[in-house]
Amino acid sequence: MSRIGKKPVTIPDKVKVGVSGQHVTIEGPLGKLEWTHRAEVTVAVDEENKQIVCSRDSDDRQARAFHGLTRALLQNMIVGVTAGYEKKLEVVGVGYLGAISGDTLQLRVGFANEVHKKIPAGLDVTCPDQTHIVIKGIDKQKVGQFAAEVRAVRKPEPYKGKGIRYDGEQVRRKAGKTAT
Repeated sequence: MSRIGKKPVTIPDKVKVGVSGQHVTIEGPLGKLEWTHRAEVTVAVDEENKQIVCSRDSDDRQARAFHGLTRALLQNMIVGVTAGYEKKLEVVGVGYLGAISGDTLQLRVGFANEVHKKIPAGLDVTCPDQTHIVIKGIDKQKVGQFAAEVRAVRKPEPYKGKGIRYDGEQVRRKAGKTAT
């Protein structure tokens, strides 16, 4: 039995959960998320204990894998509609900066031209100053995916540490050429 899959997901107050067939809808104070789970797993809502219970039909490898995954994704949806998710990025380098213009994130990171990234719907991207970018949203996957795309524009390089990195990320530095 999956250790994660058999744990029930507690439903906090102010959160409504609806299950119809394989379609799950979770609505909370920050918004509404919808998801369709796989047929190998059954999702049921226990109203009296305020819990979501996941169970699987068979014991084959794929069903076991989707059992834990389904429970984890439902937990992420609950956290998303109650607290939300946030990723912070840091722009490091002389002359490197980030700015918001309408629904576009502008990045000046050492290329000949500025890089423009369209902000996906459902995400709130802010730049408190020119060297920090904050990405907020209720969908954990969208927040992480957009943060990874922004970081991929200019990954931190190991010699000077310049580039876009996650807040608190340690960049492993290398020694440069040595004169003989």
